[in-house]
Amino acid sequence: MRGSTYSPPVFEFNPTRPKWQQIAEVVRERIASGEYPERALISEVKLEQEFGVARDTVRKATAALRAEGLIVTTPGMGSFVADR
Repeated sequence: MRGSTYSPPVFEFNPTRPKWQQIAEVVRERIASGEYPERALISEVKLEQEFGVARDTVRKATAALRAEGLIVTTPGMGSFVADR
């Protein structure tokens, strides 16, 4: 495609662990480091693009983070970093 700025994902998954667990781990580390400040939107679409995975894979990762209390999801608004 002419004018396309698409570049393939650069994240290399460990083939011995589920991708959703690895994505959750990366997001967990970003939250802990402050890369995602409180109440920052965590876009499933951006995570899909960044990691080159299907929506279901990202949803499993965000479900795990939600279960840990690290993110909250508001219907119609998206997922956000939980108040610390």
